[in-house]
This record gives sequence, structure tokens and C-alpha cells, in this order.
Amino acid sequence: MNATTQKLHDIGQSIWLDNITHRILASGTLLGYIRELSVTGLTSNPTIFDKAIKDSNDYDDVIRRKVKEGNSGEDLFFEVALEDIRQAADVFMPVHDKTDGVDGWVSLEVSPFLAYEASKTLAAAKALYNVAERANLFIKIPGTREGLVAVEEAIYAGVPVNVTLLFSVDQYVAAAEAYLRGIERRIAAGLNPNVGSVASLFVSRWDVAVADKAPQELRNRLGIAVAQQAYARYHALCDSPRLQRILNAGARPQRLLWASTGTKDPKASDILYVEALALPFTINTVPEKTLKAIASHKEFGEASPANFKTVLTEFAKAGIDTNALATQLLSEGVASFAKSWKELLGCIASKTEALTSISS
Repeated sequence: MNATTQKLHDIGQSIWLDNITHRILASGTLLGYIRELSVTGLTSNPTIFDKAIKDSNDYDDVIRRKVKEGNSGEDLFFEVALEDIRQAADVFMPVHDKTDGVDGWVSLEVSPFLAYEASKTLAAAKALYNVAERANLFIKIPGTREGLVAVEEAIYAGVPVNVTLLFSVDQYVAAAEAYLRGIERRIAAGLNPNVGSVASLFVSRWDVAVADKAPQELRNRLGIAVAQQAYARYHALCDSPRLQRILNAGARPQRLLWASTGTKDPKASDILYVEALALPFTINTVPEKTLKAIASHKEFGEASPANFKTVLTEFAKAGIDTNALATQLLSEGVASFAKSWKELLGCIASKTEALTSISS
């Protein structure tokens, strides 16, 4: 077991891999990450699947097979993706069982085209969860206003949810309250309140957004400050009477997850956000490059002191409106995933045409 990744585990933070490909599943690489690097979960998104399918021939056989079964377009993609997702879920099921459902989750996202349509998002979330037939699957729903309506309804329906594309503390709190409302409704209806959920706060995109606007002394500090602010609210929520009531009824708290924690600034440490946010009771989902970087460090620094109030004040003095920027980042995040989704469907269509031509 790698000592550095094990240290994160010992701190009380879960490490999840922000990647999935047929190759890392078939080669045993993912199993190696679990055994050697303390990885206890996995997330995916449209960009990850687009790259995996576009950059290899690993999916040709399954695409060819699914086309023969009559699938096309978005349905074809989900059929292809679910083969990987089910296999990853099975790999993590021992972790899920060992931790009694705290860890060992994998995530699959609904179509980003539905980000502003609550009813369609809910229908897609239910359908994906049911057809996947894996208890340790999170359905990813974006934290738009409409998405949060779907989050509450999905939780009430018993569908585990990863609320994605959250940026600010207000957006995080809104996601947490959507989860709470869904659980409270289940309790009132006499249903089992133990429905898993995580809230994914994106970190590094803050610093990318202000890289050319903030003073040099504030470089790469905004994302960490916003995350620290969210962590303080997370603890306050965990200590609240409202959450204690649902815990007493058999529910679990929605966990806080750090997303987008790969370092974007080439001048900064390759584990900048990992070290700063090595905090108990959280999850850090990291790309493979960052996971390997963590493992390569012989020494691992302590989490940054929680001085977020001072840092956020300094950014305000520098003219950075974090509330407006959070709204912008959410909108841009949805647009970016929708762009990847469009490219992914185009890739699927091109692959389908090419493979059909070869076989005919």
C-alpha cells in the first residue's frame, strides 16, 4: 500500500478516481489502484467517455454488438457506458459492502442537455439507475435550479445521487437542502431513509477563472478558500438538529466531495488542491495524473489553515464578485459538458457508420 495515499485514507478522506475506460477495467489497472493506492470509488462525466471512445478502438466490439441489437444515438452510448459502469461497480462492491455503503460508489451522468429540465432529468435518472441494476451507482445530476428539483425527487424515489457542478457555498447548501427534503419526505412516507448522496464542489476552475484578474499573492487561493467555506457549512449542517433527526431515523449525511482537483497551473504543486483539502469526512475525486502524483510524493503536507474569510475578503477588495462568478461557472460547466456530450454523440455516430460499413 502506498504510504502517501494511505495517509489520506487515515485522515478520513476517501480517494475516488475521476476516470473510467474499458482499458483500465480490462487490464486490472483499476483493481491495482484499489489495492495499492487506497482508491475507494470512481466518477465519470461526458468528457471522460468522449475521450475514451474517441482515442481508442477499445469500444468497437461493444458498439458493433449494440448496433446489431438495434441501438443508436444516445441510447447506444448509454448501453456502451453501462457495460463499463456495471463492471466498475462490481469491482468496488467489496468496498461498498465493507464500509456498509459509505464508500465503493461509481457515478454516471444524465444527459447534460437535460440540465434545465427537471422532469426529464428525473425520468432519465430513474431509468438509468433501474437499468444499471447496481446498488452502488450514483446518478449525477447538475446543481442547476431545475436539477435540484430533480435531485429532491430522485432521492425521494430512492435513487442515489451525485449532485455535480457545484461551485459556491450557496450552491452546496441548496444541494444539501434538496437532499434533506427528499429524505424527510421518505421518512414521512414510511420509506427507508438510507439513500446515498454526495455533493460535488468544483475547486480548480475558480482559480482558472481569475488567473488574469487576481493579484499575484492571491494566485491559486480562491478555489481552496471557497472549498474551506463549504467545509465549514458542511460541519455546521452535520451538527444541526435537522440532520440529527434524519440520522436518528436511519439516514446518512450527504457527503462533501472535492471535484476538479487536478492542478491547472504548471508553476504550482501537482498536488496543490489535494494537500490543501486533505480533510476528514470528505471525498477527493482525482484524475489518474493527480493520483499518480500523490503516490509519487514521499512527503505530504497538512491541510491549509481555514483562513477562508480573510482570503475571500482580499478577493472582494480585488474586485472579484464570487457570487456572480459562481453563477457563471455553473453555467459554463453545463455548457462545457453539453459540448462534450454533443461531441460524444458525434463520435458514436462516426464509429457506428465506420463499423457498419466494414461489416457490410
